[in-house]
Amino acid sequence: MPAPARSSGDLLADRRYAWAEAALADGDAGAAAELAAQVLELAPAYGPAWLLLGRARAADPGGREAAAEAFRAALALDPDDPLGARLHLAELGEAAGEADGDAISPAYVRALFDGYAGRFERHLVEGLGYRGPALIREALVRLRGPQARFGTVLDLGCGTGLMARALDGLAGTLAGVDLSPGMLAEARRTGLYARLHEGDLRAFLDAEPPGKADLAVAADVFIYLRAIGPVFLEAARVLAPGGLLAFTIQGHPGERGAVLGADGRYAHGIASVREDAAAAGLTVALLEPAEIRRQNGVGVPGWLAVLAR
Repeated sequence: MPAPARSSGDLLADRRYAWAEAALADGDAGAAAELAAQVLELAPAYGPAWLLLGRARAADPGGREAAAEAFRAALALDPDDPLGARLHLAELGEAAGEADGDAISPAYVRALFDGYAGRFERHLVEGLGYRGPALIREALVRLRGPQARFGTVLDLGCGTGLMARALDGLAGTLAGVDLSPGMLAEARRTGLYARLHEGDLRAFLDAEPPGKADLAVAADVFIYLRAIGPVFLEAARVLAPGGLLAFTIQGHPGERGAVLGADGRYAHGIASVREDAAAAGLTVALLEPAEIRRQNGVGVPGWLAVLAR
């Protein structure tokens, strides 16, 4: 989870917050809740302490409602939700008051990956066996041949540039978008992107001219979006005739809808993916099961997809 704000503004409160975090890490949720409550007596507007209080209360099966109250208090202090209070509420099966919004807020993703950027690639590739970019490249070569070249490529959720490196020899002009400035700084160092944009991928696509892109890619990005149909619609608009949208997603056993898992990521039903693609005017060029990474030593089931305009 994202690192908390550096300080509450009260030295004693900060010290007790550190003790509360340590207590929760040691499995003493009761002590953590008590210490977090003491922090809030000293600094009632310190959002991280409300979040920590919620996490401590949620560890008690009888404390779910009290935990939800604490998470709502953190959310009320900062509705942009960089701390991920909506995600914790969703895990409790509670609404956060944003009926049509994602449990995973853009501010949370930005904070998460800004704190992660420096060690992102090593952890993802070596620790989690992440294969998204390699799978996408292999799929494109299968569909278009090893001599294929895509003149204009949009890298949605580009991160540190792993996808750009995987497209070496296939991509002409690359443009990337990511929520995290820290990730974009790493991507910029690759020297592979003609353009890099900080922001939401949907807004990025909305600003792109119609019919100009030959390829759009999203490697392990849609796991942070509940609704991917709107992305398909925008991608269809910006793709040239014959252009491709290639991506990986996490799957779940059901056919439809998005399910927020215990790992804090969305898994999508494959029938919904097909329906969203058809609604956007995209045809399925390739859709097959794929192990997109490993979690706790176990393969995470997902899908490799390529849609064509």
